[in-house]
Amino acid sequence: MGEPAFVGAIDQGTTSTRFLLYDRHGKPVASHQVEFSQIYPHAGWVEHNPREILETVKVCVQETYEKAKAQGLPVDGNVKAIGITNQRETTVIWRKSTGLPLYNAIVWMDARTSAICRRLEKELPGGRLHFVKTTGLPISTYFSATKLIWLLESVPEVKSAVEDGDALFGTIDTWLIWNLTRKLKNGQEIAEGGVHVTDCSNAARTLLMDLSTLEWHQPTLKELGIPAVILPRIISNAEYIGTVSEGWPLAGVPIAGCLGDQHAATLGQKCKRGQAKSTYGTGCFIVLNTGETIVPSNHGLLTTISFKLGPEAPTQYALEGSIAIAGAAVQWLRDSLGIIKTAGEIEELANSVENTGGLYFVPAFNGLFAPWWKDDARGVMVGISRFTTKAHIARAVLESLCFQAKDVLTSMHSDASTNTDDNFVLRVDGGAAANNLLLQLQADLLGSTVVRPADIETTAKGAAYAAGLTVGLWTEQEIFEDKLLSEIPDGHPEAKATTFHPDIDNNEREKRHASWCEAVKRSFALADLS
Repeated sequence: MGEPAFVGAIDQGTTSTRFLLYDRHGKPVASHQVEFSQIYPHAGWVEHNPREILETVKVCVQETYEKAKAQGLPVDGNVKAIGITNQRETTVIWRKSTGLPLYNAIVWMDARTSAICRRLEKELPGGRLHFVKTTGLPISTYFSATKLIWLLESVPEVKSAVEDGDALFGTIDTWLIWNLTRKLKNGQEIAEGGVHVTDCSNAARTLLMDLSTLEWHQPTLKELGIPAVILPRIISNAEYIGTVSEGWPLAGVPIAGCLGDQHAATLGQKCKRGQAKSTYGTGCFIVLNTGETIVPSNHGLLTTISFKLGPEAPTQYALEGSIAIAGAAVQWLRDSLGIIKTAGEIEELANSVENTGGLYFVPAFNGLFAPWWKDDARGVMVGISRFTTKAHIARAVLESLCFQAKDVLTSMHSDASTNTDDNFVLRVDGGAAANNLLLQLQADLLGSTVVRPADIETTAKGAAYAAGLTVGLWTEQEIFEDKLLSEIPDGHPEAKATTFHPDIDNNEREKRHASWCEAVKRSFALADLS
């Protein structure tokens, strides 16, 4: 069995922060989660308070540690490493001298940079696709670069701090690492020596990194007017990053892994070349591992990183389809319409009817991402009749997640020259994946088998895998060949994966998908009406 050993994972998401502890078999043994404020200054704008996020991290780490001790787990001195996974593209800029944010974090789904995107498309040869060959990404409100341009152009404090050499940029991973590793003078919040890095998966989502070299692309920085001096150093997903400083829970523990949330989930799902996973969270993110090959997309997908498990390890690339609104549509039903009181109620309500009664819902609240890329789209509900009830609306919301995933996977297989045949399996995870009806609808509308693992929180698990790999707690072979869980002693409680098979014929599937596509087209160019 060996001496006790644990690995921690900070999972900093769009609406909440969690910290989980895993034992040497990769099994979660304790966790704590805290939600934080969502700030909406204007329609289409979404912000977070970076300091509030830091506080939630501190609370989650402390509470998880106390829960583990309350269980009698020997965690004192035995937490070997911490991994970090985070909401991607969300942009933070802060003063190097004080550590204070110069503005709220601009969240990945924020659409305020539409005018900047249109301007760039007109100015640059190649228009919207100008940077695709280098970065794998189109010009979009989604990525960090346009948010950073907005900050430089619209916030005087940011411009001044950059000119004075007192500004640092980062996505949430960078903000967390810099703060976790900074040293304080006499307990005061005066920054000294925080590690300013980002990992290659997060860097790949900024619109600024060269996918082939994993370095900041200097011609792109020049074209966009972004000074290289404010950017963090790019590292791999599994290496020693720094040590948690005094004043934080688990001070002295090495930070040894870092991945953007969808890359972490791809690792947590053990996706090898040709395998895909879909994470249903606030958004829905589908990643197909393409191995060591950079695969360009002709169908509106993003070319990105899967993971790079060490400074000298080969880079695994991916195709990704990003869907802005998934679980957020369920939250909308709960918080804005009051149709349900809790997110979990949607399954029972949607299951109370056999179908949507011809209703189709397109959740383009802030535009549509892959494969449509229409930032002027807005949400629509098509096919409403006197027959329509809140149950039909609930079911249409769930189907909207599945239709969007189908659109992405169809494009993905076309780009990668793979088939959605009877042998294809979609691995699923994320909070909404606990919904059995959602996954059955996904299998029906996709026409492929859907598998949910025993532990659906694969994002945090991927971060833990990377950190444990760095400190030698397990090997890459043990991760991908499931040897960690195979070593669990007899009698250790470990649930099995759940499988969902298609239950409708292809004619019905295609008919419903055609109606969905018509509904999507109705959502285009509605931004001026919102």
